[in-house]
Amino acid sequence: MSELELQEEEREALSSIYEGDDLFKQIDKCTYQYKYGEHDTNKSFVLEIKWGEQYPNELPVMNMDTFYNHHIVTSLKQKIVEMLRTEAEQYLGMSMTYSLFEFLKEKFDELINEQPDEPEKLEVEKLCISEEGDQQENQRKEKKEQLTKAQKRRQWNRVDAKGEKPRGWNWMDIVKHLSQTGPKEEQPIT
Repeated sequence: MSELELQEEEREALSSIYEGDDLFKQIDKCTYQYKYGEHDTNKSFVLEIKWGEQYPNELPVMNMDTFYNHHIVTSLKQKIVEMLRTEAEQYLGMSMTYSLFEFLKEKFDELINEQPDEPEKLEVEKLCISEEGDQQENQRKEKKEQLTKAQKRRQWNRVDAKGEKPRGWNWMDIVKHLSQTGPKEEQPIT
C-alpha cells in the first residue's frame, strides 16, 4: 500500500473510533488533536499530531505548543514530546496516531503530576501588574466630568459650520416604520 492509501485508511479508522468523542478533533486532512484532563483547568492539555507526506513511514510532528497549552510548563511539554517520539519509533511503517493518543492517556496521571497546581509565578506577576493597571485606569475614568442636563441640551441643539444639524438627527426607526406599513396583502384575482 502507498502512504496515501495508508493515511486514508487511518483517517477512516480514527473518525469511526472517536465518533462522538468531544475530546478528539480533526483540524484538517492530516492534523488531529486530543484533549487530556478536565477542560479549562491547570491540569489539562492538548496534543496535536500532524502527518507528513511520507507518514506512516516517517514520524508525525507532535506539537504541544498550541494556545490551549500556554499554562503547561515547558519541561513537561518537552518530556511529553520526547516520550511520544520514543513510542512512535516502534510503530514506523504502521498507523500510529491512535496508539500515540492512547499511550498518552495511560501516562497522563503520571505526567500531569509534574504540572504545578498554580499557574507559573511569571503569569501570576503579570496578572498582578495588569490588575494594578486596571485600577489606575478606573481611577482615571472616575475623574471624568459628568454633564448636567442643561449642558447635554446645549450639545444636542448644536449645529455644524453650515448651520445644519448632524446627519441622521431626524432619522426614524426604520424597523418600526416598516413593521407599521408592512407589505400589503394581495387579493386573489377572480
